Amino acid sequence: MDISEDRGCAIAAINEEGKSIGSGWTTCRVSDVVSRLSDYSKGHEMVVGIDAPRMALPSPRPWYWERKTASWRPRTVTESGWGCHCEIIVKSLGLANPQWTPSLDVAPGWMRFGFDLFGALNEAHQVHEVFPTASYSQLAECLDTVVCLPFSGFSGGPKDMLDAYVAAVTIREYSRVRGCSVGGGDKLGSIVLPRQVLTAPAALFEWPTVILPLKPL
Repeated sequence: MDISEDRGCAIAAINEEGKSIGSGWTTCRVSDVVSRLSDYSKGHEMVVGIDAPRMALPSPRPWYWERKTASWRPRTVTESGWGCHCEIIVKSLGLANPQWTPSLDVAPGWMRFGFDLFGALNEAHQVHEVFPTASYSQLAECLDTVVCLPFSGFSGGPKDMLDAYVAAVTIREYSRVRGCSVGGGDKLGSIVLPRQVLTAPAALFEWPTVILPLKPL
C-alpha cells in the first residue's frame, strides 16, 4: 500500500503465486482502506505492507550512527533527532534515503494517516512497514522474483501503484523467509525487506540502551 496526500492510497494485493488479486485507489480515510482490504481478503487474514512509518517519535532520538567508525554517538545540540532505528539502518545500508519520521506535531499528513492505518489494521491483519525504494535496491539483480499484474489502476499514479505492488511483493518474500525485518531497537517499529542483509556491522542493529546528555558542538 502506498500513501499520497494528493492522490490517495494505491492498494495492490497478490497471492502466493504472484498473481494480482486486485488493485485500485481509495481516499485517505481509514474506513475506505479497511473496506477495500475486506473486499480483497474475503474474510481471511491478510499480511499488509504499508509504505509509511508505524508511529511518530515521542521524543528526539538520542543516537546517531557514524558509518566511518561503525558505531553510535550521542546526538549533538544542533541535530533534530528525527528518524527511527529502522530508517537509520536502511540509510546506512545504502538502500534508500528515508523521509525521517518526526514528532507528531510536525509530521506531514500522509505520515499521520499512516499512523492511523497501523492502529486500525493491527487487530484484523498482520501489518508491516515497508520501504519500496529499499526493495527496488535489494531486488535490482534478482531474476527469480516475478509477479503478474494488470495495468488497472496505474493511470491514477503509475509510480504509486507500482510501489503498492512492490510493497505486496516485499511482504510475500518476507513471508517466505527470504527477507528480513530491520530496526525496532527504539520500540518504534521495524521495516520489512524482501531479502536478507548479508553484510553490515553488528552494532548497527543494536540500539544503545544508555542515555547520554546531548553532545556539545
